[in-house]
Amino acid sequence: MTNIYKDILKAKSENTKLLAVLLDPDKIDLHTIAVLVSKIHQSPATHIFIGGSQVTTNILDELIIQIKQNCTLPIILFPGNPSQISDKADAILFLSLISGRNPDFLIEHQVKAAPILKKTQLEIISTGYILIESGNETAVERVSKTKPLDRNNLDLAMATAQAGEMLGNKLIYLEAGSGAKQAVPLEMIKKISYNIEIPLLVGGGIVDLQGIENAYNAGADLVVIGTAYEYNNNFFKE
Repeated sequence: MTNIYKDILKAKSENTKLLAVLLDPDKIDLHTIAVLVSKIHQSPATHIFIGGSQVTTNILDELIIQIKQNCTLPIILFPGNPSQISDKADAILFLSLISGRNPDFLIEHQVKAAPILKKTQLEIISTGYILIESGNETAVERVSKTKPLDRNNLDLAMATAQAGEMLGNKLIYLEAGSGAKQAVPLEMIKKISYNIEIPLLVGGGIVDLQGIENAYNAGADLVVIGTAYEYNNNFFKE
């Protein structure tokens, strides 16, 4: 068992809540990265996720190098496709979009990524990725060409998470999507958290500190904050 995942499991067993700041390379200015990372380092964040549904820039390696010069937090890739792999990171969420039925995001991208990952020292953390309806079409929905699960169908979401766990995924990630109008329902987080053994990640549509706290109280082991932090680097101070 590898170190980052082992630490996540340990935190779960001790009921220590984790927080990841998600950075989209397309929205980062390398000239100001030191200031950005300094603010992240002073925040409650425990991890940095890097990636996006569609990343067009080629600064991924340099971005990670510069972050590591200014920060000691683990850097985990959160890729939309195999082109977003960098051996400069510490780990990768090996995502399978189990809420959808598009084979490209269930297995095809993973097949293409496997030979690349074999040549790296990245810690590979298999993750069942579940997209939840959030009130508007998100980038994940648009790029993956899959429909999110009905936010009111708690049983379907729970069964999907359980299936992901039974398939051997090490994490379940409930995603409302970048810029979501509504976060993942707290009742859904609670139901899934209660009915799976592996750590539960929750992201999308969380716009304030109370939203983070609500997700924790409902059972999220790690909360991911992205768009809200992109728009306001002083998010945690406020």
